Amino acid sequence: MSTITLTAFWRNQQIAHGSLSELLQQLQSANIGSETVFIFNDRSGKRLDIHVNGDIPSALAVYPELAESNVVKSRGRPKLGVSAKEVTLLPRHWEWLATQPGGASATLRRLIDQARKTAKPVDNKRQRHDRAYHFMYEMAGDLPGYEEGIRALFADDEAAFTACIAGWPEDLRRYALRLAFGKDEESPGS
Repeated sequence: MSTITLTAFWRNQQIAHGSLSELLQQLQSANIGSETVFIFNDRSGKRLDIHVNGDIPSALAVYPELAESNVVKSRGRPKLGVSAKEVTLLPRHWEWLATQPGGASATLRRLIDQARKTAKPVDNKRQRHDRAYHFMYEMAGDLPGYEEGIRALFADDEAAFTACIAGWPEDLRRYALRLAFGKDEESPGS
């Protein structure tokens, strides 16, 4: 699993970006004193309550998913990234699985992969909308064009969304676009 990246804002400016350790190093060298810094999980768009002058172990105690290397210590085949979990099925499901080639595990993996492929565009769109919404709610709720931007976001209308947030501070606008549509704002003259 890849490392989750974080982005920090201070006074509507992006001041740090990277893994937890990179972010904390950047923040501690930023010399911002005790002013409020907003830190966001780039994958979910949610604000994290991480103390700017804190350390990695205290942040990981609250957000273990931010660990930069996830060591799996459980049953399964850890070297292959496989961990054993429990699945609860009815007897008729187990009976059907027993008749499938490759066994229950292989059949479940095939079914899940097939479902992921067909649901990916819808899931991806929903995830983009959700993460942009979380960020916008925290940082832009009182900015002009916020409500119209939210409507354009959930309509998946990139042109309208871009127009609605045009008056926002550059770093907020760029990050919102990246979360909402998976890309950075194009610079003028590109």
